[in-house]
Amino acid sequence: MYTHLDQQKIKVARVYLRVSTEAQDLTRQNGIEENARAAGYYISGVYREKASGARADRPELLRMIRDLQQDEVVIAEKVDRISRLPLPEAEKLIASIRSKGAKLAVPDLVDLSDFTAGTDGVARIVLESIQELLLRLALQMSREDYETRRNRQVQGVMIAQAAGKYAGRAPDIATHERIVALRCGQTIKQTAKLAGCSISQAKRIWAIHQSTDKDVT
Repeated sequence: MYTHLDQQKIKVARVYLRVSTEAQDLTRQNGIEENARAAGYYISGVYREKASGARADRPELLRMIRDLQQDEVVIAEKVDRISRLPLPEAEKLIASIRSKGAKLAVPDLVDLSDFTAGTDGVARIVLESIQELLLRLALQMSREDYETRRNRQVQGVMIAQAAGKYAGRAPDIATHERIVALRCGQTIKQTAKLAGCSISQAKRIWAIHQSTDKDVT
């Protein structure tokens, strides 16, 4: 553990790596840690997770937030690795990070904090307002991308049914979405129980989900 004096001398970061499903590989994101060190960061922790970004109860994300200390930086590949939640929930998540005195450092999120630190009065208020607007925009775009991909999945189910690859009645969109959301981090048996459906139905819908869009969440 580093001391408060050490923290003042070096830039401290925690790296968050996430993919959506157990079938996906985190290897692609491993370079983030190396790049952060090359940029002069001391890496205080690396948190690897296979769970949907549309879930707020991700264990590694919550553990990272608990571990955060004043002036640390959270580094991720993109803002959608942190959140694909609806905007109000996403903002609550970001607020929990900021409440620890930490900030985000992701490529698709413009950081105006250096400019803000050197200003005051009206100029500071304007820069802070722009920063919040850019953050909200990034979080909203992340959620909209998730919803677009999810809709494509549902369309995939309908196409599969029309092609005779999806047995049974017309797809229940709500059940489909519930199974996909629950399956990330749960076994098929647990997913079926939580979704209130049969194991075979959960397996079938999950298979269609994987074949239509492997990185939807």
